[in-house]
Amino acid sequence: MKKIIEKLLQYVQKPARYSGGELNSVVKDAEKVDIRYAFCFPDLYEIGMSHLGMKILYSLVNEREDSWCERVFAPDIDMEEQMRKRGVPLFALESGDFIKDFDMVGFSLMYELCYTNMLNMLDLAQIPLKSADRTELTPIICCGGPCACNPEPVADFVDIVFLGDGEESTPAVIELLKECKKNGLSKREFLLKAKDITGVYVPSLYEPSYNADGTLKQLKPLFGAPEKVKKSVVSDMNKCYYPKEFVVPFISIVHDRAVEEIFRGCIRGCRFCQAGFTYRPIREKSVETINEQAKALIKSTGYDELSLCSLSTSDHSRVNEMLSSLIDWTVEEKINLSLPSLRVDNFSDELVDKLNKVRRSGLTFAPEAGTQRLRDVINKNVTEEEVLSTCNKAFDNGWTSVKLYFMMGLPTETMEDIEGIADLAMKVLHAFYNNPNSRKGSGMQVSVSCASFIPKPFTPFQWEAEDSMESLKEKQRRLLEAIPSKKVKVSYHETPSSLLEGVLARGDRRLCAVLLDAWKLGCKFDSWDDKFNFDAWMKAFDENGIDPYFYTRRKRPFDELLPWDHLDFGVSRKFLERENIRAYEGKTTPHCRVKCAGCGANTLNGGHCDARD
Repeated sequence: MKKIIEKLLQYVQKPARYSGGELNSVVKDAEKVDIRYAFCFPDLYEIGMSHLGMKILYSLVNEREDSWCERVFAPDIDMEEQMRKRGVPLFALESGDFIKDFDMVGFSLMYELCYTNMLNMLDLAQIPLKSADRTELTPIICCGGPCACNPEPVADFVDIVFLGDGEESTPAVIELLKECKKNGLSKREFLLKAKDITGVYVPSLYEPSYNADGTLKQLKPLFGAPEKVKKSVVSDMNKCYYPKEFVVPFISIVHDRAVEEIFRGCIRGCRFCQAGFTYRPIREKSVETINEQAKALIKSTGYDELSLCSLSTSDHSRVNEMLSSLIDWTVEEKINLSLPSLRVDNFSDELVDKLNKVRRSGLTFAPEAGTQRLRDVINKNVTEEEVLSTCNKAFDNGWTSVKLYFMMGLPTETMEDIEGIADLAMKVLHAFYNNPNSRKGSGMQVSVSCASFIPKPFTPFQWEAEDSMESLKEKQRRLLEAIPSKKVKVSYHETPSSLLEGVLARGDRRLCAVLLDAWKLGCKFDSWDDKFNFDAWMKAFDENGIDPYFYTRRKRPFDELLPWDHLDFGVSRKFLERENIRAYEGKTTPHCRVKCAGCGANTLNGGHCDARD
């Protein structure tokens, strides 16, 4: 690490965020590689180091002899102050080298409220913010992650966008950049070639125009760019690259454990859930692969906790066999096995028996809505009886805490639905005290967490209006009034940040100017309540003549061109329209293993979808 950086560490609260040198971090000779890749996570070290996507792509790139991937995180306020004071550009952890000299600088966009952090990191790196102002071939600025399904609000700042599974497209881009560097090609020539790689979107090759009412008229492809850009898809999860080791941090991080991904995609089709549609088709790992990879991670990291990662762990088609095989060795080696994302409708006696063999923690379930009517609208396919039956199974076996996830502001929601949240929470509490097998003296706790619903692209609710801040606050007040017991704890999201998230989630390219001005006004770490500056954002909207409520309060007709319609994540628009209509009819759609609903996602994977096998 450079001595100038070492001198800064004495002035900051957590110097280990910036020192590098952790177990399993990769250090190479910069003179012996062709491509240097700075993988940037636009939030603090503790959050970024918990991100599985970074772990996978970091190791994938570093497996190559010709490339070196290094990690970069958003410096906290104290470190940024020292860097700006002394003119120290943003640097990578492994080498301490300044990322402005790297070939690729990639950002993982996990949530919309990190966009200003991306701009701040580019500025700290002394890299021009706008793609048009970067004329040299390198560094190529790219982004990927969940928010890449609508990258238009950041389109002016990035050169390429990775859509879908990065394991497929990242090596192809590295090979192309290597070739362009070797042959002395320009950035323009690189971008014109990159547009032909599956899963790569080049925003500068598309020209937007707008109707008089402010809606998008056309996003015209230029220079032979495809009218529809398809996401990249890993076909076989058993053959897909997965790291044998993770970098082990010196300090505690949010998810400080080994993580094994067990499948991608989701069979459920909840109409509010973006990940459930954009990660399709469903592709599972075999039980054998899961065990082999999990054992390798535990051995290489020394962790005593293993978490299984998916959108719905208990939906793995061989879940009981998988848990039996994992428990055989994790119990013996005193490894805690963590099972997030369980569903109440397949919480079987056999699954409970398996969970009894691992270290006990609180259980988390997501009814999402307080009444059956609204659960049918959102296609949750969970009944109150299933929730209570599952909780009773847990209480029979010694569990004493339950966390329930809900959303507020869902389409067609009424105050009766809000009161239903309180009713369901109280029924869970009463179930505990009425259960003859529950541990009465242990102190029961029901935690209710309410997120504000944000309509997202590539979901059946992508056309819906977002609930207003005033309405959400009233619903929050009503929920608190409706819960009579202190044993039910309620938490909810602040509404101003939800407004901004909603604007950026479904925004178009005109928001790039707003984003830039908001950053200039000091906005960063927008997802942190103590740093979020709502007034500055409103000023940025006003200065650019943009009404934020145009993007949130307006219900869109099916024939409106949406800013992400030129991107193909596999799920057809017609399917999403049908699901929207069924929502208003209160009709549910069976999950993928009951009956294929014809979403179209299998077309991206050669006709293959694990849910249809």
